[in-house]
Amino acid sequence: MLKIDMHTHIIPKHLPDWTKKFGYGDFIYLDHKEEGVADMMQGGQYFRTIKENCWNEEVRIQEYKTFDTQVQVVCTIPVMFSYWAKPKDCLELSEFLNDHIANLVAKYPKNYIGLGTVPMQDTELAVQELERIKKIGLVGIQIGSNINDMNLNEEQFFPIFEACERLGLAVMVHPWQMMGFDSMRKYWLPWLVGMPAETSRAACSLIFGGVLERLPNLRVCLSHAGGEFLFTMGRIEHGFNCRPDLVAIDNKKNPREYIGKMWVDCITHDIDALKYILNMQGSKRVSLGSDYPFPLGDLEIGKFITDSDLPQNVIEDIFCNSTLEWLDLKKEMFL
Repeated sequence: MLKIDMHTHIIPKHLPDWTKKFGYGDFIYLDHKEEGVADMMQGGQYFRTIKENCWNEEVRIQEYKTFDTQVQVVCTIPVMFSYWAKPKDCLELSEFLNDHIANLVAKYPKNYIGLGTVPMQDTELAVQELERIKKIGLVGIQIGSNINDMNLNEEQFFPIFEACERLGLAVMVHPWQMMGFDSMRKYWLPWLVGMPAETSRAACSLIFGGVLERLPNLRVCLSHAGGEFLFTMGRIEHGFNCRPDLVAIDNKKNPREYIGKMWVDCITHDIDALKYILNMQGSKRVSLGSDYPFPLGDLEIGKFITDSDLPQNVIEDIFCNSTLEWLDLKKEMFL
C-alpha cells in the first residue's frame, strides 16, 4: 500500500546569515557544532537542537523505509516563516527555501512532494511567489495560523487564497506564534494547549470570514488533526446559533456545514480520537501526517493506525488517497 506522509518539515543544511545581511532581526541560522547535529539559533539566542534528519534527504528516505513509507510531503519549519520581516527580505528568504525544496523534489520525484512558503505580510509579493512556486514544481504552500496576530479572514489575505485556488495550489495551515505564549511558557503549554487552539482559530476565521464560501475550490488542510476545531464543533455551532449578531456577521452558513470541506491530518496519538474525527470528516478528508522529525509528532508514521481495527479501505484513504486528492496528484506518479 502506498503511504504518503503529508506533514513533514525540512530545512537546508546551510542557511545564509540573514540577520547580518539584512542588518536587523532574529532570523534563524544553523550552528553545526558536530557531525549530524546543529543548533538552531534565532538571532543570537538558542532555539532548539536538530539532527541531520532535518536536512539530510538520504537519511530521511532510509528512516521512512523503517515504517514502509515511500513519500514525504516536505515544507519548512514554521519558525522560518519570518512574517515579521520586511516584505522583500522575507521574499528572498522564501525563495531560498522554496528553491531548496523544488530541487529536492526534482532529484527524488518518487520520494518527495513540496510545499512552499510565501511572504504573507505582503499580498503582492506573496502572489508573485505563488506564481513562481507553481512553475518550479511545488504543489502548495504552508502558512501560519495567524499572520503577525492577524486572522486569516482579513481582506488583505484574500487575494493570496484566491491565487491559490486559481493556480490549483493546496494550502496547509500550521499553528505558530501561539496566542498566550508569554503567559504559559511553563510545562510546554504553548505546544500542548496553544497549538490546538491556534488551528481552531484559523479554521473558524476561514469559515466565519467567508473565505471558504467565496473560494469553494480552495483545498485547505489543517495540521494536528485540526487542533481543537472538530472536537469543539458543538460549542462553535452553538455560539453561531445563540449569538448570530457576533458570529454570523460575514457568513450566514452554519459552521457545521464546513465539516469535510477541509482536510485534516491524523496526528491525534489516540485511535479513539481519530475514529471520532473519521466519523465527522470521512476517510477521504483525513490524511497520514507525522510532523516528522519533531518529537511531538507521530514518529512511527501511522503505526497506531496499522495496528487498529480500522477497515483496510479506510486505512488506504488515510495513507494515500486523501492526500492525493488534497494535492490534486495521481497515484501513478509514485508507483
